[in-house]
Amino acid sequence: MAEKNQRIVLASRPQGWVSEENFRLEEAPVPEPKDGEALVRNHYMSLDPYMRGRMNASKSYSASVEIGQTMVGGTVGEVVKSNDPSLKPGDKVVGQLGWQLYGTGPAKAFMKVDTGRVPLSAYLGPVGMPGVTAWIGTYDICQPKAGETLVVNAASGAVGGVVGQLAKMKGARVVGIAGGAAKVKHVVDDLGFDACVDYRAASFRDDFKAATPKGVDCLFENVGGEVMETVVARFNPFARMALCGLVSQYNETEPQGLKTLFSILVNRVTMRGFIVSDHMEKWPQALAELGAGVATGKIKYRETVAEGLANAPKAFIGMLKGQNLGKQLVRLA
Repeated sequence: MAEKNQRIVLASRPQGWVSEENFRLEEAPVPEPKDGEALVRNHYMSLDPYMRGRMNASKSYSASVEIGQTMVGGTVGEVVKSNDPSLKPGDKVVGQLGWQLYGTGPAKAFMKVDTGRVPLSAYLGPVGMPGVTAWIGTYDICQPKAGETLVVNAASGAVGGVVGQLAKMKGARVVGIAGGAAKVKHVVDDLGFDACVDYRAASFRDDFKAATPKGVDCLFENVGGEVMETVVARFNPFARMALCGLVSQYNETEPQGLKTLFSILVNRVTMRGFIVSDHMEKWPQALAELGAGVATGKIKYRETVAEGLANAPKAFIGMLKGQNLGKQLVRLA
């Protein structure tokens, strides 16, 4: 075992766009697990848009990260030491240990996973929180029916890519929105969407209208701003909208309609804003179905992997700018 743990803490709160100076890499002793706890060596950590909101001091659905505190986030790794009989050294587990190499926690806070059927990293993507987010937003809120049109923006991302594949399984026509020709091609050719439109193109509005000749019945919203407004203008009567995120607005000092929309998201008002952790009772079914889909190849996914903890801030900023394809991860081991 390494003599030192490494962690990245929040050094300062960003004003507008995040910078690498908002983070600080520190060394600390490897923690010792208490009774009922386990020590885990993280192999991968997740980078997700919601983390940008946790860097602010404003009210939200989860507590802010305090200055000097380890950045929060999902992790997968291997149990090194356990003081609880439910876990033993060598077990692979999913946890919430944040941006660090080692972490401890109650054994009950970790989920033991099978890497024989599903790669370990996928438990932070399609068979993890992003996949469950897609499952709940698609099936519980959008509820696409055969022949309807579902639109998802950030379609090449960890959540959006799964949304479209789940909706296709229900017989819906699925239209994605993504940035750049490579992502558009991936969404159609690899993920099997019926169409995908490049929001960066000068002809975006006309292209989107052509891709949705019968209007829009369902929207899985990840982005906000002008892209969302373009989709909303194509709504059919009784359309359904799952408001999952507003990533285009998170770093804006004067966001477009963010106060209204962020309130919808945080307070889960009928549109409907939702937070995946409000629905823990659905996770077992969702994870079982998602795991089977990945194991059998019915659900396809991509990962963008940064190497080493020190590169996490740069990769996080790149993810917020849309530079990743699929799930953004950091490999720690």
